[in-house]
Amino acid sequence: MLSRKNKLLALKIISLFSVVRGYNIPIIILAQYLSAIFILAPEIRALDVLLDFSLFLIVFASTVTIASGYIINNFYDSRKDLINRPTKSMLDRLVSQSTKLKVYFSLNFIAALVAAYLSWRAFLFFSAYIFLIWFYSHKIKKIALIGNLMASILAVMPFFAILLYYYTKLPFYEIETYKIQFVVISAHATFLFLLLLIREMIKDLENIKGDLVDNYHTIPVLYGEATSKKIISFLSLLTLFPVYILIEIYDVGYMDIYFYSCLIILLFFLKYLWKSNTKAQFLLLHNVLKFLIVSGVFCIILINPSVLWHGKKLLLSF
Repeated sequence: MLSRKNKLLALKIISLFSVVRGYNIPIIILAQYLSAIFILAPEIRALDVLLDFSLFLIVFASTVTIASGYIINNFYDSRKDLINRPTKSMLDRLVSQSTKLKVYFSLNFIAALVAAYLSWRAFLFFSAYIFLIWFYSHKIKKIALIGNLMASILAVMPFFAILLYYYTKLPFYEIETYKIQFVVISAHATFLFLLLLIREMIKDLENIKGDLVDNYHTIPVLYGEATSKKIISFLSLLTLFPVYILIEIYDVGYMDIYFYSCLIILLFFLKYLWKSNTKAQFLLLHNVLKFLIVSGVFCIILINPSVLWHGKKLLLSF
């Protein structure tokens, strides 16, 4: 049996895990590696990508920075979360605010140190990323639409770190040959950005009570639910453009199945959105978007499934 002290320690570890949203970290790592293998550097052998120590450090710095971002976001949202997420908020409060700040600064220091070891460019990138996350949590988050846009941009920034890593290694004369690949990457990023932005807008509808109490100037608070739903509908229609580019103009292998499925799900999503008016209904819509985003990570493999088959043969040969 665990002693009272050990039980409290275990609860605090679980609480900190909840604060940094540790359940999201493996998905973020997987998304970065799959993006590198199938989208950002498809010409490089998958095993070489996985064994690239510099790439590992970039992924590590990204995940540490994101974890610290969740902490500072939780720090500023503590009062709002008591209303919107009372159960999670009570768990998160088992770790004191001062401890959260100590962990926050420690994680940022580690990320900056790792980035400085990589290069001055990486150091500048992650320093800016850390600052923008803090600035968003402290100031920008409460501003209508700008807060949503910035949250979505911050969510895709780790992928730009990997993009810069590969593209800064290219000789200038070879950049021209990578134009088509850059368009494909941009289309993927745009689609992900739109899904994330729609998710942020749904979160505003879901958390409207807490936003009112904590003086958040979100679109539902300022202009009402109907206006928010119109913007979400417009953003959903915009997803057609990157999907058209990826399916009809460029080859994304079997991943077109994922994009077709997304469009069908988004149609039902919009139909249900206009009927929704309770927190539980908006939470369901939020979870649908989370499912699309997470499944999109795993479906990256569909771009070239043969990579998995070759990898399996390589492992069996040892």
